[in-house]
Amino acid sequence: MSKAIVLNEKFEKSDELALPESFAQISPHNLYLYVKSYAAEMRANSAHTKNRSAVSGGGKKPWPQKGRGGARAGSIRSPLFVGGGVAFGPTNRKNYTQKVNKKQKRLALEYALFEKAQNGNLFVVDSVNVESGKTKDAAAILKKLNVRDALVVKDLVDEKTYMAFRNLPNAYLIEPNELNAYLAAAYNAIVIEKAVWENLVKEG
Repeated sequence: MSKAIVLNEKFEKSDELALPESFAQISPHNLYLYVKSYAAEMRANSAHTKNRSAVSGGGKKPWPQKGRGGARAGSIRSPLFVGGGVAFGPTNRKNYTQKVNKKQKRLALEYALFEKAQNGNLFVVDSVNVESGKTKDAAAILKKLNVRDALVVKDLVDEKTYMAFRNLPNAYLIEPNELNAYLAAAYNAIVIEKAVWENLVKEG
């Protein structure tokens, strides 16, 4: 059974917390679908070309229909001409959104948490507070945990703690309403306050 590591106020291991058994029964395909949907929504979708109806000019035939010995041409807006429209080019009107229902989003998050617990990188702590507001103190927390990078989930982010974490390239501080399966999967470890964890397990 996968377990979350419970930390004391010094961010040292003090206990372990068993994850709900239902977490282990979730298919990883739920996480795949959510990450795919999240990445699709993040697409800039800025590539755009004009087709022959959108470019200017072309009111008159370039040359007479007959008599010059060449092919017929009706408009210089044709893709055959330099400066004409583009045939089958990209357009920013394309919708890349992929629907994922609410239950599947929930299952994806639970599987991402289960995966972190399996690797020993899910940490539950009473509170994450850096009263000094100094980045070195926030960095010291990650150093104690011995992780590459971490997603820190705090019930209510205060100004001092935010200032301490904001300049760390290997940490991201969020509140519970920002937590999703993509972020949970992207970071090497998750540090989550106990109140937030209890709400997550209760909702599940």
